[in-house]
Amino acid sequence: MVNLPRLLIAAPASGHGKTTLTVGLIAALARRMKVSAHKVGPDYIDPGYHALASGRAGRNLDPVLCGAELIAPLLLHGAATPEMADVAIIEGVMGLFDGRLGTGGEGSSAHVAALTRTPVILCVDTSHTSRSIGALVHGMATWDPGIQVAGVVLNKVASPRHEQEVRAAVEETLPVLGVLRRDADIEVPSRHLGLVPAAEREQARDVVQALADRVEAGLDLGRLLEIARAAPDLDVAPWSPSAALDLEGVGVEPAANRPVIAVAAGRAFTFRYAETTELLQAAGCDVQEFDPLIAPSLPDETAGLYLGGGFPEVFATELGGNRALLDDIAAQVAAGLPTVAECAGMLYLGRTLEGEAMAGAIPLDAAMHSRLTMGYRRATAPDSLLTRDGEQVWGHEFHRTRATVGPAVTPAWRWDATHDGAATATLHASYLHLHWAGAPHFARRFAAAAASYAERQTADLNHHGDVDARASGINVAVNTHPAGPPQFLLDAIAAADIGQYPDATPARQALATVHGLAPELVLPTAGGAEAFGLLARALPSDGALMIHPQFTEPEAALRAAGVRVERMILPPPFTLSPDLVVQTARSRGCDTVWVGNPTNPTSVLHPAADLRRIRDAGLRVVVDEAFLDSIPREPESLLGDTDGIVVVRSLTKLWAIPGVRLGWISADASTIARCAEQQPPWSLSAAAVAAAIAVAEADATSRAEAWQEMARDLSARIDAPMAAPFALIHTGHPQAQQALLVEGFAARRADTFPGLDATWLRVAAKDPHTNAALAVALQNLRRNP
Repeated sequence: MVNLPRLLIAAPASGHGKTTLTVGLIAALARRMKVSAHKVGPDYIDPGYHALASGRAGRNLDPVLCGAELIAPLLLHGAATPEMADVAIIEGVMGLFDGRLGTGGEGSSAHVAALTRTPVILCVDTSHTSRSIGALVHGMATWDPGIQVAGVVLNKVASPRHEQEVRAAVEETLPVLGVLRRDADIEVPSRHLGLVPAAEREQARDVVQALADRVEAGLDLGRLLEIARAAPDLDVAPWSPSAALDLEGVGVEPAANRPVIAVAAGRAFTFRYAETTELLQAAGCDVQEFDPLIAPSLPDETAGLYLGGGFPEVFATELGGNRALLDDIAAQVAAGLPTVAECAGMLYLGRTLEGEAMAGAIPLDAAMHSRLTMGYRRATAPDSLLTRDGEQVWGHEFHRTRATVGPAVTPAWRWDATHDGAATATLHASYLHLHWAGAPHFARRFAAAAASYAERQTADLNHHGDVDARASGINVAVNTHPAGPPQFLLDAIAAADIGQYPDATPARQALATVHGLAPELVLPTAGGAEAFGLLARALPSDGALMIHPQFTEPEAALRAAGVRVERMILPPPFTLSPDLVVQTARSRGCDTVWVGNPTNPTSVLHPAADLRRIRDAGLRVVVDEAFLDSIPREPESLLGDTDGIVVVRSLTKLWAIPGVRLGWISADASTIARCAEQQPPWSLSAAAVAAAIAVAEADATSRAEAWQEMARDLSARIDAPMAAPFALIHTGHPQAQQALLVEGFAARRADTFPGLDATWLRVAAKDPHTNAALAVALQNLRRNP
C-alpha cells in the first residue's frame, strides 16, 4: 500500500481555466513542499508549465496510450522520481467526462480519477452566468457516483457580488475552496496548437510565480491539502522502467558501450514523455540533449537519434539556417544511424518545411494547413527500426501541417486509408506520438540498435579487404593492380640481400628524387598502416576530425595512441565542403583533419584546392593518398606542399605487392623527424628497400593508365562514378556481401566503414571479362533486394 496525497483538477469543459489553476496551485504548494505534477491525456504543453512550477518533470497519465492498468503505477512512479513527493496534482483534460469518442469516456479525467482513486476539484469559469453554475456543479458531482468530486474553485469571478451569488448556488452541493478573479495580465498566450510552450517564453517563470501568488491569495490551501491527504492508499507497485523492459520477455542488461542517444531539445523541440528517456537509460543508453537551433553537430559518438515533437514550423527559418547540423544529421541518417522522429522530428528530417530547406533525410515536404488534425489512432506497422510487421499500437496525432511523402517510401504506420510517415530498418518517422511506457519493447529495440551501431563504429575499425577476399569467389575485394607485380619488380625483390640488416636510406633517397622532394621531407614506412601509427603518436593534436566514410586504419591508429577522434560523415555523393569541414572541426575542438584522396571506399577525388582551404583556415590536414598513383599523372596530389599538410602514400596498390608492405610519409622536416623517432629500427625490410628503388625508376604512368582503363570499363558497365579503380555501390540489399558471394564474387563489405551500412559494397575494377560478369551479378542484386 502506498500513501500519496493527491488531487485532480477538472472542469466542465475546455477553457474553464484548468491549466491556470493547476500551474498556480503546483507553484504555490512547491513553495512549501515537494509536488509531483501530472496531466491526463497526450498533452505535451501543459506538462512544460507543470515542470516549471514544480521543479521536476511533468508527466502524462493516458489510459489509451499506456493501458488502464499502468495509470496508477505511472502516477506513483512520477511521484517518487527523483524523490517521493508530499502531494501529487493531476490536471485533467477537456471536460471531466470527455474521453476518446465512442468509448464511454476512456481516457477522460473521470477515468483517470477512478483508476487512481483521486479526489476531483472542479475549476468552473463563472463568466456570463451566476446561479446556473450551481446546477452545472450539481450535475457534474452526481453524474458518476464512482467519482469523488470534493470541491469547487470559481474562476474569472467579476466582483464580490458576483462571487456571493455563485458561491451560494454552488455550496448547496459542494464546498467552494477558492476564488480566482479575472486578470488578463497573467494569462498564458495561445496559438495554432494551444498554449505557447513554457520553454519558448522568457517570462514564463514570472507568470508561474504570479499565478502562485493568485492561488495563495484566493484558495484555501489548507482545506485542499486535507482533501488530498484523505485520498485512499494505492495498492499497486510504482511503475519501473527496468521492470517494464524485463516484462517484455528477456531482461535487459545495460549495454557495455553505453551508446549515446542524441535527443532534440530547446525551444523548437519541447514535446517528449519523461518515461521515454527513463526507458532508454534503463536499457543502457546515455541520453544527451542537443538544441537543433544552435548545435553545430550531433553530440560526440552519437549512436541513436530521437527527434520528438515541438513547433519546427515556428522556427523553420532558424532551423534551416543551422546548415551544419542539418547536413550532419542527413549524413548520419543516410549512413544508418538509428533514428526515431515523431511529428516535428519527422518534419525536421524532411526536405522542406514552410519552404525552408530541412535535413533532406527523407523525401518529405510539409507546410501549414488550415485544419487541425487531432485524435487517437489505432495504427498497424511494417517491419522497421521500432516495429515488426503487423504490430498494432495506440498513438496520438496532433498537428496543423500537411506532409507529402515520396511514393517509394514505406510508411511507418497505416490506419484506415491513411499511410503515415517513413520507415526503414534504421528509421522510424511519423506524425504519431507514442507513449513508450505502453510499448517498452520500442525502447528496447531502439537501444539495441544503438548499441549495435556504436559497437560497429569501433569494433570493425581493423577490418580489411584481405579478410573478405578469402571467401570462395572471384576476388573483387582487394584493390591491387589486377596484373600483379611486374617481372622487373619481382626480380629486384628476389635479388634483395636478406643476409644483413636493411638500410632504408637508399629507398628514402629514391622516393625523394622521383617526386622532387628533399630527403628530409620523406620517410619510408612498412606500408600505410605503420605510417598512420607513427603520425598518430608523433603529431601533437587536441583532437582529430575524421572525414568518413574512409579507410579505417587511421582512426584505429589514433584511438590506439589515445588521440580524441571526432567524425564527420559525408552523405552521398561524398564530396566535401571546405567551409563545413572547418566549421565542424572548430566546433568540436579539433586541430587536425584526416581525409582520403581519392577516398577509400567512395572513389571520390577531392580537389587539392579544397584541401588547401582547410589548411589555410589554420588546421593541419593529413591526406591518405594511397590510391592517387593509380590515377595517371596523379592529379590533385598535395605532395610537395608540406606547410600544414601531411601526405601518406602507398606503393603496394599500384605495384601489387601488399605482402612487401611499402609506403611513405611526406611532411615538413620536423614532423618527419618526430615520426622517425617513433619508428623502430629496420622497419623497412630489405625486400621493401629494393622494391622502393625499383619502382622509383619505373614507368608508373603507363601502369596507372592500364588500371584506369579497367576502371572506366567497370564504371560504364555499372553506371557508377569512379576516380580510383574501385567503386562504392549502393545495392539496396540488406545482406549485399553474402548475396554477391552467391553470385560468385567476394566483395569488400562496406558496413565497417563509418557512415555506411550493409546495403553498400566496394568492388574493385578488374579485366573487362570479370567486370562484365560482376555487372550482371550486381544487376541481379538490385532486382532482388
